[in-house]
Amino acid sequence: MRQSGNVEDRRGAPGGGFSFGGGGGGFRTGGMGIGGILILLVIGWLFGVDPTALLNPDQPLDSGQVTTSADPLKPPTDETGKMVSAVLGDTEDVWTKIFSDAGLRYPAPRLVLFSDEVGSACGGASAAMGPFYCPRDQKVYIDLGFFNDLDRRFGAPGDFAQAYVVAHEVGHHVQNLFGLLAGGSNNQQSVQQELQADCLAGMWGHSAGGRNYLEAGDVEEGLRAAAAIGDDRIQRATRGRVVPESFTHGSSAQRVDALKRGLSSSTLEGCGVRPR
Repeated sequence: MRQSGNVEDRRGAPGGGFSFGGGGGGFRTGGMGIGGILILLVIGWLFGVDPTALLNPDQPLDSGQVTTSADPLKPPTDETGKMVSAVLGDTEDVWTKIFSDAGLRYPAPRLVLFSDEVGSACGGASAAMGPFYCPRDQKVYIDLGFFNDLDRRFGAPGDFAQAYVVAHEVGHHVQNLFGLLAGGSNNQQSVQQELQADCLAGMWGHSAGGRNYLEAGDVEEGLRAAAAIGDDRIQRATRGRVVPESFTHGSSAQRVDALKRGLSSSTLEGCGVRPR
């Protein structure tokens, strides 16, 4: 795979290019983090707050709340960074073709690599929130340390599990281009958005498999990752009980089914997206 030219490596920058200033409280991520559900559930459990309040991409930012670095694009040189860049580059090729076949143009997102904390057009975020997509600046944000958590905490190791994370966030970008990211959505709508992003990630996997990019066991790695970050499994681990009405990303079974649906699909309609 070729490496993407749309990767911005902010690792090593002071604060990952992130700082707070001015009035107003809190940080907001745009609500698109694949791993952020874990910390949000803990926050809700400990402090009795609604985690979805942190997931509203339409919440206005206070003036001066977040500033970001103006560092130019800097391609990663480490192995994991190169892998992520290659996956992003392949998603660009796949989605460019899919959009072209539908008579549309695909504007690719940028991917920002950061450490610990980062600023975005959706606000500031810490690495604990997990990878996320910000529709306001059309960028995917990932602290690569999340992949260690995916392996050690969630029991989902492997390159394809990591690739699935990238492809899922790119799936949110595709949703955004079609106007499918509704601001202020309720839990049920949030679950449907997340499952659709899983399906769209699977569409990329379907294309990669057709070009012999996948090795034996790769699909199983992705399915294991999808199952590991299901709301029911995370709630059971953090709360000791499952509360289905509070789901925001879908159960393990739902996420696996959505990814499988995408892996067997080559059309947007297969994931419930109807080109205009």
